Amino acid sequence: MASASRMLTVAVLAALFAGAMAVKVKLTVQKGSDKKKLALKIDYTRPNDSLSEVELRQYGSEEWQPLTKKGDVWEVSCSKPLVGPFNFRFLSKNGMKKVFDEVFSTDFKIGKTYEPEY
Repeated sequence: MASASRMLTVAVLAALFAGAMAVKVKLTVQKGSDKKKLALKIDYTRPNDSLSEVELRQYGSEEWQPLTKKGDVWEVSCSKPLVGPFNFRFLSKNGMKKVFDEVFSTDFKIGKTYEPEY
């Protein structure tokens, strides 16, 4: 039978591992976003890591569109109106990959911050 201290150690390690794997992302829609363009400030909080790629998949599409980073803002422009809800795929410099589905819809608000469900 496992001792209480071993069980506690396993529980603590499991909690630490789960916390280390959690990815916190906040996307704030920036001025200049419209029906055909999306500009986002992305707050990615993971110690000693940063985003290297961000991609958008529109509703009903299988294609991932890369966002371009300009200063603090990630942008994507399309020739046709964007179709939400939007899915986002992130790749960090340390190799973390994460997809967030249906983060927000086409009726987004400038200045609003959206936090994907984990």
